[in-house]
Amino acid sequence: MFAKQLNDKYEQDGPEARAIAQYLPYFPFKGIPRFYDIGGFLEKPEIFQKIVDIFVSRYAKIGIDSVAGLDARGFILGPPIALALKKPFIMMRKKGKMPNSIESPSYDTEYGSRSGLTVQKDKIKKGDRVLIIDDLVATGGTLSSSIQLVHALGGTVVECACVVELKMFIDPAEGSNLPSRTKMFK
Repeated sequence: MFAKQLNDKYEQDGPEARAIAQYLPYFPFKGIPRFYDIGGFLEKPEIFQKIVDIFVSRYAKIGIDSVAGLDARGFILGPPIALALKKPFIMMRKKGKMPNSIESPSYDTEYGSRSGLTVQKDKIKKGDRVLIIDDLVATGGTLSSSIQLVHALGGTVVECACVVELKMFIDPAEGSNLPSRTKMFK
């Protein structure tokens, strides 16, 4: 019953998702055939608001203690969602950008290896229920890095939320030269 209630408002790949997708232009970039640009919906306040409203509706029901946004596009999506939920916003930044922080191990992305993400030590308390948000998930490397940070501070990740899922990275064909999210996390 609870899961059904959550799906009443929004369905992945459903009509609302398809309507939003028309504002996400894509083009080849750095060897990725379909690089999605969230700038398309950022210039349409009604679409950006719809995205915020969808996330707020879902996470008001689930219950969270804070919203953690990933450097840098998670910093665009996370604050309006956190404000609407009246929850704190936590920045998870690239290495060397924040004092009094812990760092996750390095991780792999569709573009190659990255040094770990960081978060300030006092932002997540033991038992905190944290929503992690970013613009998209490709290989899952950046999201995995952020999950490690939440766990290192004693928090629980409620969900990782993204506007776009690049499904071509779930299990790409052999010889495609694309990293496989399935193989990376076996």
